[in-house]
Amino acid sequence: MKYLFKNVLIFLFFVLVTSCGVYSFRDVSVDYSKYKTIRIGFIENKARYINPQMSVKLTDKIQQKIVNQTKLLRTNNAEAHYVLSGYISNYDPSQTVGISNSQTQTNRLTVTVHIVLKDNVENKTQEFDVTRNFDYNASLSLQQAEAQLLDKEIIPTITDEIFNKIFSNW
Repeated sequence: MKYLFKNVLIFLFFVLVTSCGVYSFRDVSVDYSKYKTIRIGFIENKARYINPQMSVKLTDKIQQKIVNQTKLLRTNNAEAHYVLSGYISNYDPSQTVGISNSQTQTNRLTVTVHIVLKDNVENKTQEFDVTRNFDYNASLSLQQAEAQLLDKEIIPTITDEIFNKIFSNW
């Protein structure tokens, strides 16, 4: 009974908080009276090791997320209110992070993306790097690990991190 009561209270709290507009779980801080458009450039791959799918998939996912979760209109105009560009600066699959019985058990893939956000309204430029590590079983080849990680972990995680750094005040 206590368990049910506790869950009902938690549910009611979230309903009240989200319904009254005090807080949103998709909290995007954009002044839509000043910012209406965004130009999203292709995220190039300048890393030593190049995954041929990474740039295309990352660029596409960033575009989808911005279009779906903001009111910004995507444009190809260089004078857009925001201009987003960047490149993959590091894609390093050569780290061993787990050893057991003198054998490698876990390898790590490190991905770094450099982002440049130009704000044409306030004439400011923001640059930052997003770096994330992705561990995989050492019994897998790099190609097998990439096949498992790219669409389910790497692209969504990097995209969310970029989006949050640009549009959230968290």
